Amino acid sequence: MANYRRGRINDEMQKELAMILREVKDPRVKDAFISITAVEATGDLKFAKVYYSAMMGDKKEVAKGLKSCAGFIRRELAQRLNLRMTPELSFYEDHSIAHGAKISKILESIEISSDDATDEEQ
Repeated sequence: MANYRRGRINDEMQKELAMILREVKDPRVKDAFISITAVEATGDLKFAKVYYSAMMGDKKEVAKGLKSCAGFIRRELAQRLNLRMTPELSFYEDHSIAHGAKISKILESIEISSDDATDEEQ
């Protein structure tokens, strides 16, 4: 399968998964404020890695909740997307948002003294 097609499918799956997660009734998932950061489907569309970040809740409980409602999510995804095969979903926590916030905090804490600023100008 062409890479551009798989990229479009990944983007569509990400959008649909974000909407589907709003409908999940499991309190571990519903109350965690989960955002889907990326989806990577294999070339044959049999499997897909779903990367998420949760703002609230226990990380282990959120992972268990997502694993338990994976069948419901897959069925809803199959109804919304017109694909021959709907991939098996596996959920992975994405730490990039927290990592970016940490780097931003470190950069903000760096102070440039006036001596360093004048040396750079010369």
